[in-house]
Amino acid sequence: MKVILNQDVKHLGEEGDVKDVANGYARNYLFPRNLAVPHNEITLAYFESRRAEIDAKKAAKRADAAGLKEKLEALTVTLVMPAGANGKLYGAVTNQTVADELKKLGFEIERKRIEIPGLTIKSVGKYHATCRLYESAIAGIQIVVEAQKEAERAESHKAERSSRRHAEEAQAAAAESAGADEAQSAESTQAAAAE
Repeated sequence: MKVILNQDVKHLGEEGDVKDVANGYARNYLFPRNLAVPHNEITLAYFESRRAEIDAKKAAKRADAAGLKEKLEALTVTLVMPAGANGKLYGAVTNQTVADELKKLGFEIERKRIEIPGLTIKSVGKYHATCRLYESAIAGIQIVVEAQKEAERAESHKAERSSRRHAEEAQAAAAESAGADEAQSAESTQAAAAE
């Protein structure tokens, strides 16, 4: 079934695109959510009248992607990860790790758009990842993976243990106070019954 997209639909197309989709997909997903309309003379004429507006939106997206590409290519993402003496990471750097770091730096990019060579990085060093932005705009991202220093690692473990201990002490104190409250209420009910 031919449809015209009312708005951008992930993995399908952009507003104004004519797409050939399965009947069930159109009837059960696209039409109820007002993401698309049936392809006919009336809807085609409507979208042709809006062609300039749709093209302007696409041009703005292209310009945003070009600006973002320049910013990303000038950026070096530095990740400090726990690693062994030989430079092997205890975990791995994935596209999600890079997306989270970019989010901290103020760039909102989906992890699916970030491509790391070999899918993951498992040792310290300098790497180059690509990020697919809009249409054919692809930005190169420099990634530097550094080993977390032993002192920092020991300090973070110490802080974790300390926070766990404080949480356990707080739970124990809460349990004791709850037990004391129950005992006090039991004594007051016995006193009231005795009167």
